[in-house]
Amino acid sequence: MKKVPITLSYRLKLFLVVSAGFIFGGGFLFLYLLRAHTYLGDDPSACVNCHLMGAYYDTWAHGSHGRNTTCNDCHVPHENMFRKYLFKAMDGTRHTAVFLTNTEPQVIQAIPQSSEVIMNNCIRCHTQLNTEFVKDGRLSYMQTQVGEGKACWDCHKEVGHGKVSLSTTPNALVPYPESPVPQWLKKIMKK
Repeated sequence: MKKVPITLSYRLKLFLVVSAGFIFGGGFLFLYLLRAHTYLGDDPSACVNCHLMGAYYDTWAHGSHGRNTTCNDCHVPHENMFRKYLFKAMDGTRHTAVFLTNTEPQVIQAIPQSSEVIMNNCIRCHTQLNTEFVKDGRLSYMQTQVGEGKACWDCHKEVGHGKVSLSTTPNALVPYPESPVPQWLKKIMKK
């Protein structure tokens, strides 16, 4: 029996090409509007692409860590570049999902995976203090979860961000980014 090649009609090919264009174009537009490219670097102003982070940005900028650190110094792993960007991608995807489903809490709390990264970074930056002066040695976040010690923020609660909620910093001075929506489209939307 002879195999008959499957051919697609011109209309079906055109439909598939146009559909793929809409899907990829829409995806790139979505990433552009989210300013996804800004998250590839270490600039803290990328964090305020989401207005919910304004209070956290303001309290960080005016706190002790605002002079010497970026958000990524505390909030992403530093073992290697692959782990850093994988963590940023997974955490960013989770943040986007929470925002798009309107399930963000009034006061944002770190999830266990983030807490572990944050504590590892506290220890990484403050190794001399932790080993020579306090003599706690290296205590892992998981050890704190089973009662074998305290997490850094159990004593140093307000070091990174101070007291933060959307209502505690109503006049926060934050460098919110310009809208990515072009002026011509804004005019059309107003009509």
